[in-house]
Amino acid sequence: MLIHTLCLVTLLTAQRGFAFPSTFPYGSATVRGVSLGGWLVLEPWITPSLFENTGNNAIVDEWTFGAFQSHSTALAAVQRHWNTWITEGDFADIAAAGLNHVRIPIGYWAWDVSQGEPYIQGQLPYLRQAVGWASNHGLKVIIDLHGAPASQNGYDNSGQRLAGGPQWNFNQTNIDRTNNVIKQIAAEFVSQVGTVSIIAPLNEPAGYFSADLLQKTQQYWRDSYGNIRYPYGTSQQSDTVVLLHDAFQPLSYWNGFMPTPNYEGVAMDTHVYQVFSDAEVARTNQQHINSACQTGNTIAAFTALWTIVGEWTPAMTDCATYLNGRGKGARYDGSFFGGEAVVGSCNGKSGDGSSFSSSYKTFLRQMWEAQTISFEKGSGWIMWTWKTERAADWSYQAGLSGGWIPQDPTNRMYPNICG
Repeated sequence: MLIHTLCLVTLLTAQRGFAFPSTFPYGSATVRGVSLGGWLVLEPWITPSLFENTGNNAIVDEWTFGAFQSHSTALAAVQRHWNTWITEGDFADIAAAGLNHVRIPIGYWAWDVSQGEPYIQGQLPYLRQAVGWASNHGLKVIIDLHGAPASQNGYDNSGQRLAGGPQWNFNQTNIDRTNNVIKQIAAEFVSQVGTVSIIAPLNEPAGYFSADLLQKTQQYWRDSYGNIRYPYGTSQQSDTVVLLHDAFQPLSYWNGFMPTPNYEGVAMDTHVYQVFSDAEVARTNQQHINSACQTGNTIAAFTALWTIVGEWTPAMTDCATYLNGRGKGARYDGSFFGGEAVVGSCNGKSGDGSSFSSSYKTFLRQMWEAQTISFEKGSGWIMWTWKTERAADWSYQAGLSGGWIPQDPTNRMYPNICG
């Protein structure tokens, strides 16, 4: 998940001539899903206690979690987390909530720490088990490579928070290692394409950071296509969809990229948030709703490609503890560095859902509906994220129990909210 403003997720249309035997009927059925954030890639804002229990304020990401405490201590903590944060019961609950996809973020370090990285390994058995759980409950899986060597965006969600920004593109070895991880993922899960229907070769590369990073990303996307669609070492293609992120470029930037008939089964991923700038958190409730509805108009007007919004949230503040990074505050209440203007108090805007007022829950329901209605003008959506420790406004699970997310995602209290 990340820190950015409005974008779109796009899946290429059936005009690419790509068939989806035994997988989800992309383009004709609505994708409704949720991400399992904070499980196999640690994020301080999703599980703050995991970081706070270290007693070390310098531990701000998964890299420092392994580097700044003993291996045995870190290993024991993450194993407890892996065993308890997500279980088969969560998959049953996700399916019971009417969803059909789960997106599973995982870092490159689950496969490769050959350069001496301090990451704790052991995620792969949990990924494999999760694919089995998804199959048991009729859910499709997106395996999402969320972090690459030296970080593709410089944020903690990549595994390594870097003050100087992403460094993935500085060294071809980083890119080569990432390609090798994708080859391993594709080779292992191609036989389970009925469940693992999509592989996303890299989450949110920060194309806005430099022209070089954007250029390297484009080449990496081309390499990923070969690595995912041709995992057999022959001319035989897999039926796995390749999900590319837009690198925070406008949709029009990618027009003509990987054109048919040379490329088939390609998808483009983009994420919609309204909380990571001063101007966005300062919007009124109605302005937030209007922005969500306008996104739907943009999707409906874009007829060349299928559209799926692949990360979004009903939360319209950045009040969640550590959302902007451990040790950083919120723009909304002026505690984020940089002297932001105060919009209001964060009290009752995040944290435990029991603190939410009825009017705030009503607004969360309105935002959930405005966005899902809008996004279903395309091919659907995947919300970030399934569960959190202290940020109920971001949690699908908490929304279900709190009533601002319906038990059936097709039920609407505000069917005309976008007019």
